[in-house]
Amino acid sequence: MLTKKQHQLLLFIKERLDTVGVAPSFDEMKEALDLKSKSGIHRLISALEERGFIRRLPHRARALEILKFPETGEATKKAPAHGSAEDATVIHPDFQAKSRVTPAPPPSDDGVIELPLHGRIAAGTPIEALQDNGTTVSVPAAFVTGGDHYALQVAGDSMVEAGICDGDTILIRRADTADNGDIVVALIDDQEATLKRLRRKGDSVALEAANPAYETRIFGPERVKIQGKLVGLFRRY
Repeated sequence: MLTKKQHQLLLFIKERLDTVGVAPSFDEMKEALDLKSKSGIHRLISALEERGFIRRLPHRARALEILKFPETGEATKKAPAHGSAEDATVIHPDFQAKSRVTPAPPPSDDGVIELPLHGRIAAGTPIEALQDNGTTVSVPAAFVTGGDHYALQVAGDSMVEAGICDGDTILIRRADTADNGDIVVALIDDQEATLKRLRRKGDSVALEAANPAYETRIFGPERVKIQGKLVGLFRRY
């Protein structure tokens, strides 16, 4: 699910590509979306690229390619760039909702516990994640101590230097607070969930990537809610 501005920009780019064969300039995008600065357009372009909806073609000015559309989630003929969000079926990612908190089942005889796998979360620009899809993941019971837990699948590479890669399954302990430096599931504007390292300075909240290709995003404290803290990671080879 795209934000309203992201969706508007994607449609504007498509219209220009269909009519004149070249993407609009940042100034044209800014005017079309009624934004005050080009930095806002840069953030929207980065968000669309990181979520796999567009790709910037190297060594060419104003060269953008649309890879897929949110209405269907279907990719175009060319493969999405790395870190794309392939599943566009989403619902609101409020992992702290009281009605969704259920006690973890007791471990099996072999010391394994089944936890809900709530779907995909972006380690990149935020995407909304699937919830309550009935899927579970088997986790060693020793990983689940002190609190309610759930699992998510990582989409994207913005946390790769923290050892978190695209396709990994992460274990999250529900929490609404975290310390500086913790890797958290953060809910932005009650709409978008992302996996990032938390930094606080004064009244600002920074969501920091672990990949120099991604910028740190800074918000007012009222815009960010902590949904949980990273406590484990699983990877298949």
